Amino acid sequence: MNVEAIFEEFTKKRIVVLGDVMIDAYLRGKVTRVSPEAPVPIIELSKSEDRLGGAANVALNLLALGATPILCAIIGEDDGGTKFNELLNKRALSSKGIVQSSQRKTTIKTRVIGNNQHLLRIDDEDVKAINSNQENAIIQRVEELIKDGIDAIIMEDYNKGLLTPRVIAEVISLANKNEVIVTVDPKKENFFEFKNVTLFKPNLKELKEGLNCDFDFPDDKTAFEKAIDQLESKLNNKISFVTLSEDGVFIKQENQKDYLPAHIRNISDVSGAGDTVISVATLCLTAGLSLKHIAEIANLSGGLVCEHSGVVPIDRELLISEVKKIV
Repeated sequence: MNVEAIFEEFTKKRIVVLGDVMIDAYLRGKVTRVSPEAPVPIIELSKSEDRLGGAANVALNLLALGATPILCAIIGEDDGGTKFNELLNKRALSSKGIVQSSQRKTTIKTRVIGNNQHLLRIDDEDVKAINSNQENAIIQRVEELIKDGIDAIIMEDYNKGLLTPRVIAEVISLANKNEVIVTVDPKKENFFEFKNVTLFKPNLKELKEGLNCDFDFPDDKTAFEKAIDQLESKLNNKISFVTLSEDGVFIKQENQKDYLPAHIRNISDVSGAGDTVISVATLCLTAGLSLKHIAEIANLSGGLVCEHSGVVPIDRELLISEVKKIV
């Protein structure tokens, strides 16, 4: 396996990321005393930072791996929307798929961190489903991007209202007609709307919640695999890829299946690991890798980003060096 050639292949890929975007805002400082007004810490602010978050973090992972990501999402005509576009420009990311609406609020998640501890999060957002005009605008953008030529669509659901049943169904239909790979990182709400996709990637918790079932993993793999069969009978997806936290990952296509253990890491923060895994798995899929190699490289990438505090994209050179050790 020529690892350098595979990562070079990634640089030729154009991937649409369709999903809920947001700004991750961070307020960092020192805690030196407790407030006299209430039993809460006082933070002496030393740094504030805004980052692209949500589905935009998937785009950043693709960008870090040399691919060309095109975000397709809806933001508000507000200060947050202005800031979001500034952050896109700063990263040289295309805004071709971005729809702005005066009827939406740009999601901003503000994290307050004192002495490197996460103390508080404030969410400023609008999570109702987008309306039919907004659905039309999003579907039209996806259609235009498919005509421009793309290799895959990643559907990244954060339950913030963009991925309605209609948007999901019409985008998958458009992709399948044009033989474009579709991969999905789902949430519970529209779990069974993602029918006929190429790869479906829930985590273990999402799988149990979506199917409304419970079992012990890894003790009861029979029940787990029955749940996968049930999932596939409902979704008709080609590949099932389940992340299992400290137990690694599971991947299945037809009669081929593999369990891969987690790599031993100094876990600092699991935030954003799922974004990295779906990004890497999608690129591996577009590059024509085997089922096992898709799982191995994506599994490894998720572990690497967990070594960092906060949501960060994958480090390409580090991933290349680590992949060389396992293949």
